[in-house]
Amino acid sequence: MEGKKVKLPVSILRGGTSKGVYLLETDLPADHDAWEPLLLRLMGSPDKKQIDGLGGSQSVTSKVAIVKKSDRPDADVDYTFAQVSVDKPLVSYKGNCGNISSGVGPFAIEKGLVEAKDGTTSVRIYNTNTDKIIISDVQTPGGEVAYSGTFAIAGVPGTASPIRLKFVQPSGTLGHGLLPTGNAVDTLDVPGFGPVQVSIVDAANPLVFVKAKDLGLTGKELPDELNADAAKLDLLETVRGLAAVKLGLIEDYTRSAWDTPGIPKMTFVGEPEDYVTADGKAIGKGDIDLLSRMMSMQKTHPSYAMTGAMCTAAAAVVPGSIVQQVLNPNADTQFIRIGHPGGILECGVDFQENGPEPVIEDTFGFRTANLLLEGTATIRL
Repeated sequence: MEGKKVKLPVSILRGGTSKGVYLLETDLPADHDAWEPLLLRLMGSPDKKQIDGLGGSQSVTSKVAIVKKSDRPDADVDYTFAQVSVDKPLVSYKGNCGNISSGVGPFAIEKGLVEAKDGTTSVRIYNTNTDKIIISDVQTPGGEVAYSGTFAIAGVPGTASPIRLKFVQPSGTLGHGLLPTGNAVDTLDVPGFGPVQVSIVDAANPLVFVKAKDLGLTGKELPDELNADAAKLDLLETVRGLAAVKLGLIEDYTRSAWDTPGIPKMTFVGEPEDYVTADGKAIGKGDIDLLSRMMSMQKTHPSYAMTGAMCTAAAAVVPGSIVQQVLNPNADTQFIRIGHPGGILECGVDFQENGPEPVIEDTFGFRTANLLLEGTATIRL
C-alpha cells in the first residue's frame, strides 16, 4: 500500500567542507514533532549508504538547514541546524554546524528572504540551536550571489568566492559561559584507562579538548586510519561521553552516541609538527600553530568543523587550557592556523582579558559555499 507522499522544495548547497539540504521552514509542517520522520526519509536514514535519500553516507553530508525570515530586530533570518544520523533513526538539534552556516546567507538571498546589495551583503543569522547571532558577509556583485572566486579552503577542491563568518559573543551556548565547568582544565576518570585532563570550552559549540599524546595518539592521524581503529574510537567516545555527563547533558556516559551525539564535540590536539594531509600534501610545522583532529558523530571529521574552529580560537586565549598548552607561543590570535586532515584552517578571535575566563567578543573565519541544486524532493512516509 502506498504511504503518504510529500513534495518538498529543497536546495542542496555545499557549505564550507560540508554539504546539506536547505529548506524553508514555511515548507515544513507547523508541528515540529513531524520534522524528524520527514528528515530521516529525506536523507535516507538509517542506512549507512543512505541509498534511498539525499544524504551522502557521512556525517558531513547528512545535514539539514531550516531557514525562515526572522522577527528579531537583530537578525534577518532564523536558522535551525539538524544533524541527521546516517546509521541511526536519530535527528539531533543540539549544537550548530559552522560549515553549513556558511550556506545560510547565500540561501537566504537566493530565496528572497534578504535583499542583496551591489558588492557585499551582510546577512544577520540567528541560530536557534545555540541562541547566537552569526554575521555572514556574502559577495553579491550586481545584486546576485557570487559563487565563483579565487579563495580556496582546505578540504574543498578548486576555488570559490569567500564568505566571512563572524560569531558574535559566541560563549555559553549551553547557558553556562565560556568555561561551563568553571575550570580551564578538568580531570576525567576514564574506566579502564585512567585519569585524563581535558578542557571543556563552550563558544559557538561546546568542545572537549584533550592532548593527543594523553590518549596514545599523535594528532597527525588521518580519518581512514583512525576510523579503522575501533578501540581508539571507543576511547574517544568514552571521553566525550564523560564530558557530556560533566556538562549535565546526560547521566550515563555509555548513552552519549544516542542521547547527545553531536555535543560536546570531541577534539584532540598537539603541538605543531610536520604532517601529511589525507590527499598527500606535506604541511610544515612552521605553517601551523597547532595540530587538531575533530570527531563528528563518532567518526573522524574529514577536515574541521567551522564552529570547532571558532571554539578552538576561543580556547586558545583561555589561560592554561589544553589548547593554549600546545599552541605555538608566537601565534597571532587574529590568524590562528589549525592543521587538520584536509589542510590548514585559519581563524581568529577578538577578546578582552578577564582573569581566568576571557570575554570573547567574537570569533571569525572564512568559508566558501556553492549552490548545487534547486528542486523538489519526493518523500514517501
